[in-house]
This record gives sequence, structure tokens and C-alpha cells, in this order.
Amino acid sequence: MTTTSSVLPSVLPDSAAYARAVEEATRAAAAYYDGGTSALDDDSYDRLVRAIAAYEERHPDHVLPDSPVGKVAGGAVEGDVPHTQPMLSLDNVFSDEEFTAWTASVARRIGHEVTRWNVQPKLDGLAIAARYRDGRLRQLVTRGDGTAGEDVSRAIGTVEGLPKVLAEPVTLEVRGEVLMTTAQFEYANQVRTEHGGEPFANPRNAAAGTLRAKDRAYTVPMTFFAYGLLPLPDTAGALADELSEAAHGALMDRAAALGINTPASTRVPGTVADSVEQVLARVKEIAALRAELPFGIDGIVVKADLAADQRAAGSGSRAPRWAVAFKLPAVEKITRLLGVEWNVGRTGIIAPRAVLEPVEIDGSTVTYATLHNPADITRRDLRLGDHVMVYKAGDIIPRIEAPVAHLRTGEEQPVAFPAECPQCGSGIDTSEQRWRCERGRDCHLVASLSYAAGRDQLDIEGLGHTRVVQLVEAGLVTSLADLFALTREQLLALERMGETSTDNLLAAIGTAKTRPLSRVLCALGVRGTGRSMSRRIARHFATMDAIRAADAEAMQRVEGIGPEKAPVIVAELAALAGLIDELAAAGVNMTEPGATPPAPAQEAGDGDREPSAAGPLDGMKVVVTGAMTGPLEQLGRNRMNELVERAGGKSSGSVSARTSLVVAGEGAGSKRAKAESLGVRVMTPDEFAELVADLLD
Repeated sequence: MTTTSSVLPSVLPDSAAYARAVEEATRAAAAYYDGGTSALDDDSYDRLVRAIAAYEERHPDHVLPDSPVGKVAGGAVEGDVPHTQPMLSLDNVFSDEEFTAWTASVARRIGHEVTRWNVQPKLDGLAIAARYRDGRLRQLVTRGDGTAGEDVSRAIGTVEGLPKVLAEPVTLEVRGEVLMTTAQFEYANQVRTEHGGEPFANPRNAAAGTLRAKDRAYTVPMTFFAYGLLPLPDTAGALADELSEAAHGALMDRAAALGINTPASTRVPGTVADSVEQVLARVKEIAALRAELPFGIDGIVVKADLAADQRAAGSGSRAPRWAVAFKLPAVEKITRLLGVEWNVGRTGIIAPRAVLEPVEIDGSTVTYATLHNPADITRRDLRLGDHVMVYKAGDIIPRIEAPVAHLRTGEEQPVAFPAECPQCGSGIDTSEQRWRCERGRDCHLVASLSYAAGRDQLDIEGLGHTRVVQLVEAGLVTSLADLFALTREQLLALERMGETSTDNLLAAIGTAKTRPLSRVLCALGVRGTGRSMSRRIARHFATMDAIRAADAEAMQRVEGIGPEKAPVIVAELAALAGLIDELAAAGVNMTEPGATPPAPAQEAGDGDREPSAAGPLDGMKVVVTGAMTGPLEQLGRNRMNELVERAGGKSSGSVSARTSLVVAGEGAGSKRAKAESLGVRVMTPDEFAELVADLLD
């Protein structure tokens, strides 16, 4: 039986339910720590163990010897290499209130308030101890049961961030997490499936399986992040004293100086906080960045920073009493794949979408997930009825990592691929990974026209989805260019089109002809581009003629366009040549205001481009957040981003240390708070309007 998060008990009513829960938790822990392939996701396992602990507190005489409560790794694993010091797990808290209560318990235990806390991300990997002697990496040992672990020294040299030789010839032990970044995980699954293996379910599964693999015909990279330094029995006296007496933050600085990877090299470095309030603020900062990180975190670790406080607090059999994991809401759950839907987009792309058994992830119910393309389904060997690991972070569309293959019953069925276009019944072009209807944009003309008329493209007021359907069904519009040939008589003949609505629509279509080139380019829906990329292309080339004359090499000179995307864009523009000619003949603007075309010599690589006049935001990375007011009140987010780029800046959606300026309107919220915490300049809408006044209409 597989227990999923949707049916796990929060209260165990009797001894039989308790025994089943212990058995399920032990089995899940064994699978998780042995190879990362547990039938329970982290959130479900935590809930199950909390239910077991609550039952045992009520019925201490019923406690079973296999209970995971109070045991490192849930008591599910063993090892044969003794640890020099116990390698413990961490207790968890799940709310501000629980954390505050925990800090109070630490204060009572040591006799005073903790005045220095160390806060760092809880990396979702496999804990190991790396033993260096005279500066050379000699042995890697897994956590095991906390007292002894498994020797995995065969992985030496395959883990980034864990050098074979340190910057100094010291003898010590480094403890930390081995994990796979998102990029490493994708590469690992590609290599694994090419060698006939089943894809890993998630990055932790991949790291655990790879670290412990023997005689594998291939290698894939992993990454190490240190979280502790300690002496070995033969560590020299002065260094032993340093490792025993230094604050945790100082030890991490020492690790970095030795050439070992630490979170200091990431966007979520470890920091020192002087109060509970500062700790909680930092927890929120790290949580806000979670979706943007190139590796998984499932919480934030908070430690008493001073060695004296750590010694005074001591440790239990399972966890230190001076450190805790502040767990974040789960972004990964196991559920079932019920079906696959095939949807046709505005450019004719046929995209598969997974239909899932509903599961709650990060506070929302997930019933659909992206499947990318048919090749992705084949590579992951997904089957209807599979238990699948579903991942969601921030506002990212949920996606399926991989099937949990060991939960298969044999009743799963292959996913059926469409033999013809689901929208129009035409043939399918399967020459690329993303399948496409042979009719391209003509297949889903209504979607294509609705997109082109949207607010961030040509902004044709009065031309909503219903009106587009009406025009297409009446045979008045068969392409985007036909919109600009519509007559008053044709529109008045349509149902529910009076004189006022007709005149307003014609006026809006006339205004659409004057939109900047970047909007026109975006309205065309060129594959490989969007609003931001359309603006970059338009500002780089300045005219549609220059864009159409560019080959793949010239297209790559636009920021963000690489060797794979450039030929796709060039080919798309060539395919749209007839439509572009028709739009130009209809009087649609084909130039970008304020932009200068690149000189022919510069495009050929024979000279330097004349520098354009610097704008007020030249070279600045700008984030716009909140509702604009004053002179900017009528500008939506896309119009604000256009304004930023016309002023010489680069628009961005997230705040980081590299951000130059944040324009914070009403309800700016977390982005403004983050900017202030990082010391990034913040402007009101009125201040920003004054800065770019010369560019406002």
C-alpha cells in the first residue's frame, strides 16, 4: 500500500493505526536514505512522524522499538565507518510561534538569551563527512545512523565544491550536503536514460543514488555545500582549538578560505542575527528567494552561533539542542498521473498537459502540470496511472519530475500521442521536439488574433475574444493583416455591432497602426520571443527591414539570444514575410522610436557601432513593483518595462544585489522590503516620472 499526503492521518486513533504508521514511516525512511526513492514526500513523512510522536506521548507504554521518533535518519539505516563525533539530524519547527518557543527553551537550558544566531539555507541533499589529512581528501562517509556511515570515497573527484586538495595542508573533517543543482539534475536524467536507466524522481534522489552507485558506466556532476568543520583525532593542537572554539560563522569563513564551497557563494549566504526578530526576517528573505535558486532547499537552519552556547545547550540522541530546521511549505509532492491533454497554442504548437489526482502543494491545489513535449514524456517513461513527483516553486507552473518507478503495479498504461492535430484535424509536423500543427498559426487563428490584439501587444480596445470569434466565423478575418482592412459597412453588418461600437473599434485599429515596432513584433508571436525579447530585438535593429535582413549570426548580437534560439527566430521571420509585407502595406508602423539601426560594418563585424546617446537609466537594472500613481497611473507593467528600456535600462522581475533601482508603487510589498534590506535604491512613481520625464508621452 502507498500512503500519499492526501490520506495520511493527523491523529492515530488506536494501537493498530500506530503500528501501521510506524511500519510505513520506517519503510519510507529506509527508501529515502538508501536511495532517495521514498513513497512519501518530505511533507507527508514529517506529518506521519508528528502523528507517531503525538501518539507515543499519549501512550508511552505502547512505543515500538522500530519507531522513528528520536532517531537519526528515522532509525532506518546503518553504517560501518564510525563517526568521530555523532552526525545528528535536526529537530523541526513549522511556524514563527514554534520557533520562538524553541528559542525560549534554548535560553532556559543555557541560562541566558542567545545573542548571536547563524541563519543559513537548509539544502535538500545527502549529508556526508569529508575527511582531509594534510590537506588531501582521503575519505567520504554518509550520515548513516548518526554513529556510523557508509564509505563512499569512490565519489572523490566527482563532487564540485569539494576539492581533492585544500588551500592549506590541514587535517580536519568537513560536514555538508551533496546535492544536484537543477542543471545537474536535468543532465543526470539525460545521461541516465541514454544508458537505459529509469529517470530519477527528483534532485535528492539523483544525488543519493549517484553518490552511492558502484560500477556505473557513466558519471554525472554533483555539488557540495559545507555546513560544519570539526577536528579529527590527529588534528594539530592549534587548529583543533580553533575548530572547537570558533563561532559557526567564522568556521564557514575558514571553510571558504580553504577552497570548500559554502552557501556564501550563493544568493542565500549564511548570516548572523542578533535577535529572534532578525532571524524571522531572514527566514522570510530566504523563503522569498526559494523559487529563484538553482538548487532545492526545504527550510532554513538556525544555529546558536557561539561555541560556548552550543556546548551549554548540548545534544540529544537525535539532534543538537542548539540548532533547528525552520521547515518551509512543501513544493514537492507525490500524486498520480490520471491523463494527458493535448492543447494547441496560438502558433500551432501542440503541447501536452498532465492531468493529476488533486494534491495540495505550497498552499494551492494542483490538478495540472506541464509535460513540455512528447520527447520529454518518452524520455521520462511516463505512463498513465504512474505515481509521479510533482514540483512547484513560487509562481512557476507545476511540473512532473519523473515517475516513482518502484511504486508501479503493472497496470499503468502508455501515454497515447495524437496522430492528427487535436484542434483542426490536420497533419502534425514532428520534425522537432515540440510538435506543431502543419497549418501553424492558421490552425488556431482565434487564439493568435486575440493575443495580437491584447493590451501588451497592439492594444486594440474592443477586440476581445468574443469579437475575434465573430470576425473569423463571418470570414472577414483570415490573418492579422485583415484586421486593418475592415470597413465600417462590414462591421455594422455583424450582430451586436452598433454605430458607436463600430466607430470605436475602427479608431482603436487605426491607433494600433502607430504602435512601436516592439509591440508589432510581439503581436506576430515569433517563436522564441516574448514581450521582453521583442523589445530587445526592436531596440537593437530599430526597423523591421533590419530585423528581416539579419542572419543567425547577427541575431545573436541581441542580448539573451544564443546559437540555438537565433536560427529559430530568423526562420520564423522568414515564414512570416508575407504577413509582414501585408501589415506594412496596411500602414502599420515598422520602426522603434528612439532606436538607431546598427551600421552595416558593425553587423559584418568590421567595425564598432556608434554609441547611442545615454539615457537616464543607462546600464541600470530596474524592477517595477506595485501600482503606479501620478503621471504613471495609466501605465501597466509592460508599458513601464518599455519605458525602462527606452531610457537605457534593463527591466527585471526580481530584486537582487545586482538590481540598480526599484520603482515601488502602492502595495509594493516584499520586493520593496527586499530592496531596502539589500540597500538598493527605491523610488516612488512620482520620482521615477521626473527622472524619465523627457520620454513620457
